[in-house]
Amino acid sequence: MLTDRQKTILKMIVEKYIKDVNPVGSKAISKALKCSSATVRNEMAALEDFGLLEKTHTSSGRVPSEKGYRYYVDNLMELKKMNAEDMLKLQIVFKNQQLALSDVISKSLQVISDMTNYTTMILGSNSHDNLLKQIEVVPIDEDSMIVIIVTDKGHVEHKNIKLFDVSLDDVKKTVGLINNLISGTPIDEVSTKLEYEIKPIIGKYVKQHEQLYNAFYHVFNDFTNQEVNIMGRSKILDQPEFSSNIEKIKTVFNKLESGEVLQDIESDGDNNIKVYIGNESNIDSDVTIIKTKFKKGNEEGTIAIVGPKRMEYNRVVSLLEFMKENIER
Repeated sequence: MLTDRQKTILKMIVEKYIKDVNPVGSKAISKALKCSSATVRNEMAALEDFGLLEKTHTSSGRVPSEKGYRYYVDNLMELKKMNAEDMLKLQIVFKNQQLALSDVISKSLQVISDMTNYTTMILGSNSHDNLLKQIEVVPIDEDSMIVIIVTDKGHVEHKNIKLFDVSLDDVKKTVGLINNLISGTPIDEVSTKLEYEIKPIIGKYVKQHEQLYNAFYHVFNDFTNQEVNIMGRSKILDQPEFSSNIEKIKTVFNKLESGEVLQDIESDGDNNIKVYIGNESNIDSDVTIIKTKFKKGNEEGTIAIVGPKRMEYNRVVSLLEFMKENIER
């Protein structure tokens, strides 16, 4: 159990370190609390014994430990009220009636990435939970057409493809084969079914079967891989923890792109805002992920903000709460 003074000191150190990125000494704290530096040093030593603070090698000051950040988030953090400028930038996006919901979310997360200098991401619904209902094709000109994919949950995706010297009749036959043989298949299994069920027989019905097979295979493969959309990847380079450590940067980038890590975020827990600090993120000991799930009609997914362990927790949680509220409204 921490005393009230120890809680105050820990809160001050966490918030000062997040702001200044410098170890916090007793002098600054004692001046704010109007007590002696010796008293503050004793309390800081106690917090260090509790594992909530760490002493750096380059300074007599302290920095929060992973356990210290966790205690701060769970017990001491006060949400930061969004300022008028941040709110206005996001409201402009949400009030744009010409944008689809997926575009509104992506553009809002890009705005948040620019505002916070953190990386943001949206994780779409698990493609295994979406079954192929049907595909349609709309010709644009002789060589171009739009493939429209519709799932059982009403999710619609479209992709432009180029075909050369392929008759519209052959395209219709291919679409018919796919709708008759693969309808009802989970989206993430469609590419496999195309290979093992459509590819062996398409040559019997369609002249330019190889070109058509490859075109539709890539359409479904891209659809499956579109579930993760990351904004502001390079923002992590602006953080002091990573700016001079190339190997750390490579590790973080590789894991951000890893479907396994992102799937862990997607599948974990409920719809509340969740905070994964340091090693809890499964990315790096200096990384924090804050995420929440959303559901609006047939659309559902996860939005997440990725930044350094000394992230502005109170601001990011407020931004995610605002996002979730406006998406579901």
